[in-house]
Amino acid sequence: MSATPAWLAYDREHVWHPYSTLIDPPPVFPVVGAEGCRLKLADGRELIDGMSSWWSAIHGYRHPVLDTAVRGQLEHMAHVMFGGLAHEGAAELARTLVDITPAGLNHVFFADSGSVAVEVAIKMALQYRAARGEVEKQKLLTVRGGYHGDTFGAMAVCDPVTGMHSLFNSVLPEHIFAPRPDVAFSETWDAAVLTDLRELAAFHADTLTAIILEPIVQGAGGMWFYHPAYLAGVREICDEFGLLLIADEIATGFGRSGRLFACEHAGIAPDILCLGKALTGGYMTLAATLVNSEVAYTICRAEPGVFMHGPTFMANALACACARASVELVLNSDWSGNVARIEAALRQGLAPCRDLPQVADVRCLGAIGVVELKEPVDMRSIPHAFVARGVWLRPFGRLVYVMPPYIVSDAELTQLTAAMVEVVSELP
Repeated sequence: MSATPAWLAYDREHVWHPYSTLIDPPPVFPVVGAEGCRLKLADGRELIDGMSSWWSAIHGYRHPVLDTAVRGQLEHMAHVMFGGLAHEGAAELARTLVDITPAGLNHVFFADSGSVAVEVAIKMALQYRAARGEVEKQKLLTVRGGYHGDTFGAMAVCDPVTGMHSLFNSVLPEHIFAPRPDVAFSETWDAAVLTDLRELAAFHADTLTAIILEPIVQGAGGMWFYHPAYLAGVREICDEFGLLLIADEIATGFGRSGRLFACEHAGIAPDILCLGKALTGGYMTLAATLVNSEVAYTICRAEPGVFMHGPTFMANALACACARASVELVLNSDWSGNVARIEAALRQGLAPCRDLPQVADVRCLGAIGVVELKEPVDMRSIPHAFVARGVWLRPFGRLVYVMPPYIVSDAELTQLTAAMVEVVSELP
C-alpha cells in the first residue's frame, strides 16, 4: 500500500466527516476517481460501490449523458438567483416532475437538499393552516422508526428514542408518534395495525396539521419495509380527520423500491411530496417539494401572500440540467426490469445470512437488501473488512445493507452479496 497522501493526513486533523469524531476518528478511504459502479482509491484499489453514494448515484459514476448535460449547461450559465428570475431548465424539470409523480401535485418548490425539502414541506403545512385561520394546528403526526433529515424541523419528526437526534429533544418541537407499522411488506395484512394511528389522529385532531412519513420504506431509521395497505390506510385517516399527508420519498423516489415512487405501491397521492437524492443521479445537490393546488393557493391567497422560504441556490441551473438528464435516463430505460433483477440477485445472494446465529432478519425490496444483526457493528473494523473484499458498504447500528446503482452487473452483485455474507459470518 502506498504512503498516506498529504491531503488525507490534513483531512484527518481538520475535516469533520458526517457522524464522526475529531478525536481518534474512524478510518476514511481516499477516493481519487469513480466510474460506472466503481470507486478508485488513492492506492490503486477499486471498490464496487454498494451505497450509490448514500442512495443517490443510481446511474453510477461518469455517466456520459449526465456528464454531457453538465458540460452543456456550463456553456450558458452555472447558476442564477431564482428570486425574480427564471430559466428553462427549472421549468422543464418541474414539468417532468409534475407529469410523473402521483396525481394532483401540480406545483414544485426547488430546494438544496432532502432535509431542506422536508423543512419546506413542514412550513407549507403550517402556513396552510395559518392561511385558514387554524393557527392551533401546529403538530405533526408520524410513526416511530422514521428518519427525515438532520435540520431542526426534520429532526423533530425523526424517531426521538431510537433515532440519531435524541440529544436535541429538549429544544425540538414535540410532535405525536404512533408505533412503527409492524406488518412487513410481504406479510398478510392486519387492519388492526392502523388502530393506534387512527386513535392518535382522533385524539389530537384539533392540534394536528399533517401526517408525515416515508412511504413503504423507512430508510436510515431502520431500513424497514412495511405493508402498502398501511399507507393506503394513512391516506384514509388523513381524509377522515382533515389532515394533510406529507410523503418523504427522498430515499425511495425514482424506482428504488420497485415502483417509480413508493406511494404507487398503495395507489395513493400525498398532498405534499419530498424528493431528493437520486433526483440528479448523485451528481449535484438538489431537492424538490411538490404540493397540490389546494395547499398552494390557500397559502398564496392569505397574508403575507407568499410562501416564506427562498434558498440562495434554489433551482441551481447546473443541478436542474443534471436532474433533467437523470430523470430522462430513468424514464427511457428498463429501470423496473433492472430493479427486479437486482432484487432477485439480492434475495438469492443474501439468503445464506438467514442461517447465521448473529442475524435477526434478512429482507429485500426493489434495489435494497438488508441484513439486520442482533448486535451493533463495530464501525472501526467493519469498513476495512469490506474494503479488503473489494466492495464499499457502510453499515450503521445493527444494519448491514446494500443499495447499488441500477447499472450494477450480475457479477458485481454477486461480489457485493458474497462480501456481506462473509463479513457477517465472521462477526461475533
